[in-house]
Amino acid sequence: MGNIILRCLKAVCDDTPPASPPHQPSAASRPQFASPAAAGLAALGHHLLNFETTSQVPEGLSQYVSVSKKTQAKWYAKILAAWKESSPPPRTPEEAASLVARALQVQRDVLAGFLQFYSLPFPQIQTQVSGPSSWPEGVQFELHTLPVDAKLVGDGDGMTVHVNTTDPRESSVVPIEVHEAVIERRQARAVKDYTRADALKKLIKDAGYRVDDKEDTLAREYRIRLRGIDAPEMNMEYGQESKDALTKLIQGKPLTIHVYEEDEYGRLVGDAYCNGVFVQEKLLRKGCAWHYEKFDKRPALAQWHREAQSAGIGLWANPNPVAPWTFKWEERNKKNGHKPYQNRRNAQRDQRVPIPAY
Repeated sequence: MGNIILRCLKAVCDDTPPASPPHQPSAASRPQFASPAAAGLAALGHHLLNFETTSQVPEGLSQYVSVSKKTQAKWYAKILAAWKESSPPPRTPEEAASLVARALQVQRDVLAGFLQFYSLPFPQIQTQVSGPSSWPEGVQFELHTLPVDAKLVGDGDGMTVHVNTTDPRESSVVPIEVHEAVIERRQARAVKDYTRADALKKLIKDAGYRVDDKEDTLAREYRIRLRGIDAPEMNMEYGQESKDALTKLIQGKPLTIHVYEEDEYGRLVGDAYCNGVFVQEKLLRKGCAWHYEKFDKRPALAQWHREAQSAGIGLWANPNPVAPWTFKWEERNKKNGHKPYQNRRNAQRDQRVPIPAY
């Protein structure tokens, strides 16, 4: 790793790493750079070398970004990892700025402060790599989420996700009062006014956003309902197992979600992909959910459902499991004093609740 950075430094400062960042005083013998940005690139490389060996972050950065030293250390670890993976490594200030932006994924003003510390230019960030022409028919828009929190998986077919407001689709629609609350909360925390900070955090959450102090990110919250499947309710047989399967598949990982519509409960209904894997396919093949044929006619989903059922996998270990829609119908009617067997017959008769034939 050190050799990679040193080769980059050689390209911008005649084989000699800088003795100090471009914004700090330097000795007369300091190497000459073509521009402050070139000096900043060399300084960044020098600091990464130092961080790799000492885990120390540079002094003075706190004057440009109001985050803790611990958060700064996480930033340098991310940049270092991204630099290792880049091929070829950044050789210009513009390439270095783009790498930093991709690695940190922080709010625009925070990123600007970090780049200003190194006199690096603010990059043109292109995070949305696909568009309507590449989406399946019926997709309204696409979400690129932050890593999923396991605690926010509600059951086997739904979860809450967060999308960084640096995403182009999100950045232009954040309410001004949310931006103001984030800034005011940061100031309140700086003076240890935690009562005020907590009140502002609630205001941000009530507006549908989440602020992460560790990563210093603002994210929008979305509730997601997986399209085309129906998993057992949590108070049904195999409900917990279905939820655990979804959690294991997506926890700690970012998702790409193709959103088709919003349901009556305010949830976005869509197809989820985790590292290129179609989430609904995995759940159906593992016998963790039913194909919701009433609302989704895709043959592939029906096929995966039948294969798991024929193999007796997952919930199909029970030869006659109750479908979630039937269970919910019967539960509602029990509260009204009706008998379960009447509910089932009525459901089949009026087709309000489909009973799968497979």
